[in-house]
Amino acid sequence: MKFVSTRGEAPAVSFSEAALNGLAPDGGLYVPTEFPRFEPGDLDLSAPFPALAARILAPFLAGDRLESKLEKICAQAFDFPMPLVPLGRETALLELFHGPTAAFKDFGARFLAACFGALRNEEQDAPLTVLVATSGDTGAAVASAFHRQAGARVGVLFPKGGVAPRQEKQLTCWDDNVHSFAVRGTFDDCQRVVKQAFRRTGWPASGGLSSANSINIGRLLPQAVYFAVASSRYLHENGELAGFVVPSGNVGNSIGAFWARQMGFPVREIAMAANANRAVPDWFETGRWEPRASRPTLANAMDVGDPSNMERLFHLYPERESLLAVARALSVDDETIRKVIANGPQKWGRVFCPHTATAIHLREQLTSPHWVVVATAHPAKFDGIVEPLIGRSVEVPPRLADLLARPSSVTVIESDLDGLVAELDREV
Repeated sequence: MKFVSTRGEAPAVSFSEAALNGLAPDGGLYVPTEFPRFEPGDLDLSAPFPALAARILAPFLAGDRLESKLEKICAQAFDFPMPLVPLGRETALLELFHGPTAAFKDFGARFLAACFGALRNEEQDAPLTVLVATSGDTGAAVASAFHRQAGARVGVLFPKGGVAPRQEKQLTCWDDNVHSFAVRGTFDDCQRVVKQAFRRTGWPASGGLSSANSINIGRLLPQAVYFAVASSRYLHENGELAGFVVPSGNVGNSIGAFWARQMGFPVREIAMAANANRAVPDWFETGRWEPRASRPTLANAMDVGDPSNMERLFHLYPERESLLAVARALSVDDETIRKVIANGPQKWGRVFCPHTATAIHLREQLTSPHWVVVATAHPAKFDGIVEPLIGRSVEVPPRLADLLARPSSVTVIESDLDGLVAELDREV
């Protein structure tokens, strides 16, 4: 299997090369040259999730340096559950927040870190530099996955004042090889700085550079896996194809659903729930792609005005009509998010984080049956928003509590590459 750039001006590479490169040389995002096809009976749903993941990912790593290590990588990365919980009303909740940082980003981050660890050259003196821009949950997952991993130094960039307090604590509770940077700007500024780093010749001087954002194919492929498995389980348990309602910011999680569908898994359609950052819903309504400056919202991890992964979606569906046939999108404002959270315990018997609340609202607008709502983060990460709305405290998962108890370390920088480079090189 080879991977090519969405922009078509870079050579085809193996999975390992694509993961290490992060961004293609022409500035595009790596995508598979083809998608394997699976039939409904191809998965043994009684098998543990790591084994299912290895089965689904095997064609993508065929002939790759990591092919023989895939089962071990999956066992190391996916050591937490992924429950599909019935909510009633022909709806289920796919809980993706049971990893060490209580967010779905743990799936991709831990897989990528395990891949990098397996690829590391034991004799390489300079570490691989891994950069990640985050609007909330990605950075914590990447920091946790790479913390104290030999042969890697990590720079986590997040918008200063633009994440929830507990999210910021998770982004800054690291030491050793993980360095946290509060950027004076928005998430889009953080993402711009990371992309500029890939265009700077000669930096880093040695060791190489990669990204752990969802622009990295190694982050994205594992997300297709849980959509593949969840859709198969829903069909097995209910005898019906499920549509998926996905909270969407940088659109990486939604791409996982589209790619699972492309592989033949029983994903009926995809409904993308955005917050007040309307670039994606507006494209669905008008056909005009108009990125804009991001706006701060309660669902801050989705505060993205120029979602990178739309490039992959446009590559997969070059004709707009074919995408509209299988997908839709809706923007959800903060007041509606508050109402969904406040009504969640009584209406659904659940407490939702602000991001999951956008998807719940979209589900409530859909008249067709059989939908799986993707729960992307544990509500305890957003106590300042959730608890006043439901009138009680939310229990903190033990692994999250451990992170919140650690001391913080963060460096404030301007939204320019020079400041980031200076700070990271000072740590070498």
